[in-house]
Amino acid sequence: MKINHKQLTFAREYRGYSQTELSSKIVGLSQPNLSKFEKGLNTLSDELLIKVMSFLDFPFEFLSKNISNESETAHFRKRTTITKKDRIDIEQSYKLIGYMVDEMADSLMWPDFTFKTLDLEEGYTPQYVAKHTRKFLGLKPNEPVRDICNLLEVNGIVIVELDAIEKFDGVSLVTDNGYPLIVINKNFSNDRKRFTIAHELGHLLMHSVNNPAIPDYREKKLENEANDFASEFLMPAEAIKASLYNLKLSYLAGLKKYWLTSMASIVRRAKDLGCITKDTYRYLYIEFSRKGLTKNEGVNVFIDSPELFRKGYAMHKNELAYSDFQLASGFSIPVDMIKRYCDNNRNQPKLRVLV
Repeated sequence: MKINHKQLTFAREYRGYSQTELSSKIVGLSQPNLSKFEKGLNTLSDELLIKVMSFLDFPFEFLSKNISNESETAHFRKRTTITKKDRIDIEQSYKLIGYMVDEMADSLMWPDFTFKTLDLEEGYTPQYVAKHTRKFLGLKPNEPVRDICNLLEVNGIVIVELDAIEKFDGVSLVTDNGYPLIVINKNFSNDRKRFTIAHELGHLLMHSVNNPAIPDYREKKLENEANDFASEFLMPAEAIKASLYNLKLSYLAGLKKYWLTSMASIVRRAKDLGCITKDTYRYLYIEFSRKGLTKNEGVNVFIDSPELFRKGYAMHKNELAYSDFQLASGFSIPVDMIKRYCDNNRNQPKLRVLV
């Protein structure tokens, strides 16, 4: 079996051990030798590796895998204060979910990716891409995006909710085997989830799928481009603009209930579309803060549940008769990963078993 030294680093960090801590737990393993192995500079005996992987409660076969899903193809919405430990946990989580999506594809056929991607270098704007995407989905100009998860999943984007820290919003990527994936924080409000999903959809359509060439001068603009896409996708300028002139705080609850977006994003939309002055924008945010609306807007909105990943797991369990232990063994990962990422995820995109 060919050993991939990066997988040991992955397993060690997943269990929360430093090199020094892990080497102190394994007889015959020194920190310098472990460090050299993880850098690919030397080898460790199979006997020692078996001890290490057994201690970490990972299958030995995990060392033969190549879980990449590199972060260059992922787009975070996170606070700058995120700790290294939390960042590693988030990155490993989306990589593992992407890996499981790829592994499930050996037995299941995920829906085809049918969205049209557009390269901004060819003169398109995020707003144009959003309008084109709404038209492709059959949404009327004045229609809110109600079943957002279903609309994306039936068109080939897997969405997974992750039980994550508050500083993480979401991430998008194309898995190692080419499946578009969005991972969002399940603990946020529905309107925040909606904007995150739309934001990550923008990344996939403009920045990730088909590997468009992105010049250096645009690297710092990617987040703004995704935000512009999300705003137009969820709140089309043509439909919402008339209702944003002379905007008052009392209007926001009704607008939120219709467009299914946060009051804060509606206020920003009004400013961006030139419907309110900077002074009015500032005043509304002061009022937001004074009334405690920055933490809880007091109005919840609907969002449908992502289903593809959950159904993929359920079909392995029910139709293919895998136990969690067998599934973990087949994927060469610990069973607790199956429990963490698959067992808590629950509109009806269709999957079928490959024969």
